[in-house]
Amino acid sequence: MDKKLIKAMFNTNKLPIIEFGLKDLSQKAQDSTGKLSISGVQPKLSVRLDKKKLSLISVAKGGEYILKPQVSNFANIPENEQCCMDIAAYFSIDVPPHCLIPLQDGSLAYVIKRFDRVGGLKIHQEEFAQILDSSNKYLGSVEQIGRKLSEISSAPGYDTQLFFERVVFNFIIGNGDAHLKNYAIAHRDKATIRLTPAYDIVCSKLVIANEEDSALSINGRKNKLKKDDFDKLADYLKIPPKIRYEKFVKKLNDIKLIINNSHIEKDVQAKFIDIVKERLSRLHLAES
Repeated sequence: MDKKLIKAMFNTNKLPIIEFGLKDLSQKAQDSTGKLSISGVQPKLSVRLDKKKLSLISVAKGGEYILKPQVSNFANIPENEQCCMDIAAYFSIDVPPHCLIPLQDGSLAYVIKRFDRVGGLKIHQEEFAQILDSSNKYLGSVEQIGRKLSEISSAPGYDTQLFFERVVFNFIIGNGDAHLKNYAIAHRDKATIRLTPAYDIVCSKLVIANEEDSALSINGRKNKLKKDDFDKLADYLKIPPKIRYEKFVKKLNDIKLIINNSHIEKDVQAKFIDIVKERLSRLHLAES
């Protein structure tokens, strides 16, 4: 692993070890919280770095990282998320430091640094399910998020542009599970309310064959989305035409390279590339 990434994540020169395996993880989570925290079917474990042992340990409070292991229902979700977050970083989408680390049994887990903690202090943040007072994270529209974000952000024009880019990006990589809880704001101080870094980005289309194009409606639709739907969303959010898609134009080869260098299985890599190619084509952003 790249030494700069290890330093950014853990402030150490060596990758920490994890002294438990996949079979132990459920019990670790129960020991820490009294219940297993599950988003969909994937358990998450709060961990911190034991600097003396250079080991990541599970904790009930004071977690510095979120650890996501393999999922029995769906193959290679940690590798999937790592790859998607790497692609997001390539497109200059704000993502926290993240990496894959082997558990004691050799299985890979995805680890991401928490962005709601700075120097041990918790930064107040709100997901849009809370902001929009929705009890169903899949009930709502992208337009609702964008409108509310423009009302509450301390940098409304910039944040709505960043939000639009994330919506387009999720479509391109086949993430049909970006719901109301996958977008949030952070209250950095009394005067600064901003869109948080991106998180929970996966190509859900890789593991759910009949996955919808979007978890939330865009221009009143969740499926068979076309460029016109995103253009109308951009019009609604007042995104200037010149900057709507410019960072995604003719980038298939660059995305291919990231996918091919990922830990995703080779036959699945090809399927992922096909998904991206088809989505870019729908947006008229494919290679010329």
